[in-house]
Amino acid sequence: MTTESNSVAVRLVSDGTFLLDGGPMFGPVPKILWEQNAKPDRKNRVRLGLNSLLIKTPDANILVDAGIGNKEPEITREIYGHSSSKLLRNLRHQGVSARDIDFVILTHLAFSHSGGATRLDREGTIIPTFPKAKYLVQRSAWEEAFSPNERSVPVYGTGVEHLKTLDDKGMIVLLDGDTEVVPGVHTIVTNGYSEGHQVVLVNTGSERIIYLANLIPTPNHLPLPYITAFDRYPDQTLAMKKELLDRCENEGWLMVFAHGYHETAGYLERRHGNIELRAVDF
Repeated sequence: MTTESNSVAVRLVSDGTFLLDGGPMFGPVPKILWEQNAKPDRKNRVRLGLNSLLIKTPDANILVDAGIGNKEPEITREIYGHSSSKLLRNLRHQGVSARDIDFVILTHLAFSHSGGATRLDREGTIIPTFPKAKYLVQRSAWEEAFSPNERSVPVYGTGVEHLKTLDDKGMIVLLDGDTEVVPGVHTIVTNGYSEGHQVVLVNTGSERIIYLANLIPTPNHLPLPYITAFDRYPDQTLAMKKELLDRCENEGWLMVFAHGYHETAGYLERRHGNIELRAVDF
């Protein structure tokens, strides 16, 4: 599915998939429940999508999140089952090159969302993947990522030091709170998963689309208790889930899931008193 109006086009662009242990992915929910919808492999890992969002407006081409990229060492690739980055190839399928991107919104700096913000050139030097873009990240997210505590270290994989290359080149723009990036595209700070975690709301004129990042990473995380063990502040996540799920249902927003695999987007509908997802191809 492609959502498009006369002025704004929104498309999902994949960096491929990766594997993550189902235990922390579903937090306090027992395996006997979550494995009904997310079958783990023999190492207890579930397959997750690496879904970015391409937003084309009259003002700018915007990419929301940048996947894992190709810089992770072989041992990390083996652990997470990520063979190669597909983001740039899939952008080209949409008629967009890396040099065409004006803004990269990083919802947070976990390695599965920010790793692809930089890449290695032929000499092995870290360079910006999107050389003409400004990279937008919440100031509190930046500060936490560069001084993580022992519990949050795994969220950032091999680290965020590669992002200093962008900062040194003046390409990082630190945001302080909810922000209008261009007309019709807003970031909304949720915190919860991490300090400064943000989601992105797009108003195409005919539809509202919300990219949920790690607030609700997959459709399997729609039930309120389904909150990952990686969330720094699960009670904040819970409160924001309630608020945004109500708005998605009542206002008919299209929800896009950053780590959805079989299902990547859909609408909430109430059937026989229960809330269900009507999945759509996106």
